[in-house]
Amino acid sequence: MPHKKFTAVGLAAVACVAVAACSSGGSGKSSSSSGSNPLAPSASNSVVVGSANFPEDELLAQIYADALTSAGVKVTTKFNIGAREVYYPEVVKGAISIIPEYNGALLTTSVDKTSTATSTADVDAALKAKLPSTAEILNSSAAQDKDSITVTQANATKYHLTSIADLSSVAKDWVIGGPSEFQTRADGIVGLKKVYGLTFKSFSPLDESGPITLAALTSGKVQAADVFTTTPQIITDKLVSLSDPKNMFAAQNVLPLVYKKAASAKVVSTLNSVSAKLTTAGLLAMDKSLSVDHQSYTTVASNWLSQNGLK
Repeated sequence: MPHKKFTAVGLAAVACVAVAACSSGGSGKSSSSSGSNPLAPSASNSVVVGSANFPEDELLAQIYADALTSAGVKVTTKFNIGAREVYYPEVVKGAISIIPEYNGALLTTSVDKTSTATSTADVDAALKAKLPSTAEILNSSAAQDKDSITVTQANATKYHLTSIADLSSVAKDWVIGGPSEFQTRADGIVGLKKVYGLTFKSFSPLDESGPITLAALTSGKVQAADVFTTTPQIITDKLVSLSDPKNMFAAQNVLPLVYKKAASAKVVSTLNSVSAKLTTAGLLAMDKSLSVDHQSYTTVASNWLSQNGLK
């Protein structure tokens, strides 16, 4: 089940709560065609970078725009477009050249709703096979904003927890929390039992990676919870997102979705360089800078690009 924020709201919906970790998938194809869509800039070295309507995606779009500008590409920005249902057709027809996407959500909401792919490699392969001929994905980054089973640092240390599988020794005595639908989802309580053999003491219905969930986790009302991997309180509340080696949660790697005719060699190489440096930990830190430290998109993007030698 893709995050609700991927189709609508996001960080803004949970105020400062905000808005995980497989290795990068295969490379996207380079396309250096100099053709253009009448709705897009006519030059092959000119692109429109868009974003969805939540802060993390706007930040990623700012990073893409700044990196491309530094590489000598003429960039026009169109941020905060709306949900995927609004912006995806704009990319397919060429009105938007580039937008930051999350591979798993893109696949199951807009490209192939029947797909059961979960790993980064499999999700990317499914996208490449099913995307319309006018669009393509570039390289996946290691950065993922996805559901995770999250615990406090204190419990992770006490019980030597790094993976969901490690919960086998404590699950029977623990309460797990999450949004109400987590109790019946294949990538929720059902999946934890089927994929990892875990049966928890009980389930506590909370909110979707929001303040109620975080308060329950930090207070000890629940010992584990469904929390998105780039929620800034992972840093401020000293939480740990457990790894998911069996891919119960589908991959949600950040990658560029592009209109093929706008994907010049320079555009492709620049954006692939960004993806090569982008990690979940880095994205988490940037989200904290936005929502907790109240830094601007431009400042956070510029600092990250400088720190990673991309400007």
